[in-house]
Amino acid sequence: MSPKTQSVRPFPRSAIGFLPEYLDFQKGIHVGNLDENQRITRILKLALEARYGESFVTERFGRGVYWQWIGFLPRANRDAKPISSKVSFGCSKFYLTMDVDEQLFKCGFSVERGMIEPPADFPKIQLKSDWDWHRLLRSLTPSGAMARELKRLVQREGFRVDAGNWGNRLMAGRSRFPGMASLKKALESAAPGEWAGFQVYYPMPEKEVRSSAGVDLIESMMAIFEEVTPAMNLCMQIELK
Repeated sequence: MSPKTQSVRPFPRSAIGFLPEYLDFQKGIHVGNLDENQRITRILKLALEARYGESFVTERFGRGVYWQWIGFLPRANRDAKPISSKVSFGCSKFYLTMDVDEQLFKCGFSVERGMIEPPADFPKIQLKSDWDWHRLLRSLTPSGAMARELKRLVQREGFRVDAGNWGNRLMAGRSRFPGMASLKKALESAAPGEWAGFQVYYPMPEKEVRSSAGVDLIESMMAIFEEVTPAMNLCMQIELK
């Protein structure tokens, strides 16, 4: 199992109705037509707010019963932005996604760049000066706190890093961990007219998901979020305690 599990509140452990089959490796994350104690969005949002004492905003990509990506961002970090206080794209966030191409369930944190040159009909995804992206870039120094956190997460804990344009991104793991200069170059050289970002995540193959109880999976996700919190804090205007 992934990083050390922890108790999930405010749902008692015995009351959590989430099931492993809600992580569908062909369709995505099952969210629709479920009770509150079964729905991963509700369970994790309440658990994060109880854990950190902060209000979280839920974002998602997908429609209908199955979603492909779900994000949770601290509302206080978004509110602190002088230009982009209503734009979630500019905020670091905990996230989970079902990668049906790689056949992996991924859970960790993400910082989005959006686009430098967005399409005319979607201007809100244009990178702004107050986005967390800029803090991320400044943090990627050879001997800084981010370097220490990424080395711990990737080389010791088995996390992975994706950086740059999604279609042509740098992918790092325990056996091929790049220096901070290479990571920063991948981010800075991402094509301006394409979506780009930075993701640090723990990968779970289908066998691991299917062999776990639903409540154990939820507790693992919360433990993963806690593991990546120090690195995510380096990108935000607030600090999660």
